[in-house]
Amino acid sequence: LDKLTAPLKGRIKRNKEKERRNTFREFYVPNRPHKQKTKMTPKPEEGSNIPVVHAVDERELSGSLNNSSSLSSIAGANSMGNLSNNLKLSAFINNGFVGECPAGDKPAMISDTQDELRKEHKNSQNGSIGNGGGGLGGGGGGGGGAANANPAKMAVAVAEKPVVDFDDLLPHVGEFGRYQKILFLLMIPFAFFVAFVYFSQIFITLVPEEHWCYVPELQHLSVEQRRALSIPVDESVTGHFAEDGETISYSKCTMYAVNFTEVLANNIRKADPSWPTQPCQNGWEYNYTDVPYATVATDFEWVCDHAYLPTLAQSIFFLGAIAGGLLFGWIADRYGRIPALAGCNLIGFVAGVATAFVGNFWQFSLCRFLVGFAFDNCFTMMYILVLEYVGPKWRTFVANMSIALFFTTASCALPWIAYYLADWKTFAIVTSAPLALAIFTPLLVPESARWLVSQGKIDKAIGILKKFEKINRKTIDAKVYQEFSDSCVRLQEEEAANSNYSVLDLFKTPRLRNITILLILIWMAISLVFDGHVRNVGSLGLDLFFTFTVAAATELPADTFLTLTLDRWGRRWLACGTMVASGLFSLFATMVPMGAYSATLAILGRFSVNISYNIGLQYAAELLPTVVRAQGVAFIHIMGYVASIVAPFVVYLANVSPSLPLIVLGILGIIGGLLSLLLPETLGHDLPQTLADGEEFGRGQKIWDFPCLAKKVDDCERCDDLPVERFTRATSKTSIGASLRASTRGELRSSMLNRSIRSRVSVRSLAQCKEEQVSAGV
Repeated sequence: LDKLTAPLKGRIKRNKEKERRNTFREFYVPNRPHKQKTKMTPKPEEGSNIPVVHAVDERELSGSLNNSSSLSSIAGANSMGNLSNNLKLSAFINNGFVGECPAGDKPAMISDTQDELRKEHKNSQNGSIGNGGGGLGGGGGGGGGAANANPAKMAVAVAEKPVVDFDDLLPHVGEFGRYQKILFLLMIPFAFFVAFVYFSQIFITLVPEEHWCYVPELQHLSVEQRRALSIPVDESVTGHFAEDGETISYSKCTMYAVNFTEVLANNIRKADPSWPTQPCQNGWEYNYTDVPYATVATDFEWVCDHAYLPTLAQSIFFLGAIAGGLLFGWIADRYGRIPALAGCNLIGFVAGVATAFVGNFWQFSLCRFLVGFAFDNCFTMMYILVLEYVGPKWRTFVANMSIALFFTTASCALPWIAYYLADWKTFAIVTSAPLALAIFTPLLVPESARWLVSQGKIDKAIGILKKFEKINRKTIDAKVYQEFSDSCVRLQEEEAANSNYSVLDLFKTPRLRNITILLILIWMAISLVFDGHVRNVGSLGLDLFFTFTVAAATELPADTFLTLTLDRWGRRWLACGTMVASGLFSLFATMVPMGAYSATLAILGRFSVNISYNIGLQYAAELLPTVVRAQGVAFIHIMGYVASIVAPFVVYLANVSPSLPLIVLGILGIIGGLLSLLLPETLGHDLPQTLADGEEFGRGQKIWDFPCLAKKVDDCERCDDLPVERFTRATSKTSIGASLRASTRGELRSSMLNRSIRSRVSVRSLAQCKEEQVSAGV
């Protein structure tokens, strides 16, 4: 064995720096004919536990190493599936040989010729090594298979990989086939829905920058004559005396308390600053230059003493988002994702149209509260449904591009819809009516197969998958569906076992409690800063519609940047850097003159917090243990809405000073970013499954650790250094679909996260297997 494996060990050592997060290796033979050199291995005695090891041409092994960018990982979270700790290891690669763990029931299936290898590879399609108990890339808890395997290469030892998880079935029906592409395009209307629901209230409640008291006796005069005669000068802006040529700022809320009929009779055309003043008595006039249409705020005169009402209405909208998230989350878990998706959009449609016919503030607030019901779920449910049916290696693309392209396009178009309609009532109807299209959702979008499985409706789930099979022009053996059906029964049992946990369990142990509190504070800071930047565009001194469009367009480069860097630079330092950058840009914006420079810096702050927002919930979902992940992410998500309730009042501080909102947002951004450094990094690490895992996760990390600069160490080396009992964990894969309330925007953004939620390699089991091999004399 030593003579056989010596060349292989040398090549592995030279390629170690090229490997990324790989624990064990699966070798592929190039699909080219040449003579095989066979070395005979002594036949083990009957009843012996020594694994059967067959030699393979050294040129074939070296070719597979040289032709692959990195050795395929069997237990890595980035590109391969995972081994279960509740089934016995069927093929063990650690010291340069392929064989069966002594704990196995029968030897690994090893082929003697290339023809047999290729034949078995064609049958198995995924090139996994295994036996009836579960192979490399598969296993009892779930294995994703070789997601990035080159089909031109085949495994040295091949057996059919069992289908034990929904992700194992996706390669059979197609990971991003015709049906998935249709669903991807069907995300477009829902992305427009959420943009309209989220941002439309900004343009419905706008108040023109200039407004002054209405004086009916002076309406025959010009605007400048009326203001010069009836409105006091705002000395806090203009100064005590306005020199010739200086722009005069008039008071918005007071007027002179004189008899203007007598003033006109005495031919007085300019006010005496010594005249007494009083609040506006007959309403207001507005300069519609910056906001070229009447809004609900101008119609109902929500200015001066009532200027807080638009802010209060926006906070009520977020209260509706919290209530709607809880209500439709329950509906989604009880009756299915499609009824919840259609229902929340239809409520948003009815309440949005009704907004155009309100007669007072409380009617308006009730309608916006109900529109808020749709905000949390009108796109998120569709987003998660599509990601569920897309293969792991396509999820990052679908998740980011659906936001970067569809949501950004809708956000950039919205202000110009308001501008050209020039009527807030028409605008409310036009932006709400499309939500009625959700009534066709049951006809076009399939129900969640994971939810159907969790409800015991396995036949319906398989029926949906057969529809994918047909549209994607695939042919699947009936036994594949049978394996999937059998595994679903086991998954239901595991889900029942995990139902005893609650979000309160996150606060019972000190380290996990600290992580949870940090996640809550960081996500609240991100939510408040993000929403604050969204609503503060009107205080930047430039055209509101143009500024909003440019700020919304930053979503595209932000998502693109995140796609390229998240799995390279890690979560912690990227979250810290972008949040701190957002805070610094916001503070710098207060140090330059109001106008183009200030607006540019503020928009850069918006760009940075866009990146942080996209990291936030994914980070939370990766840090929380599987058994409470769904409930924990939902709880953190709700706390973010609590912070968003405060955001409109932060923006309202602009009435005191235009710089105050940016100062508050800047300080919160810096604090939130620095707090991120106290969290452990998740990139390249097995994610916690049990509460004990969550308590121990990241304990050995240092605050200055950075994934790009970290020394790459084989996981097989790490498992020799770490206490093996620390990573003993219960396997559960159903938590990813346990609650749609947890299926927020960032939870499935990376394929790594989805694979990590699935059951991981039990290092304890592998260590025991290795010890047993040594004791057996291998």
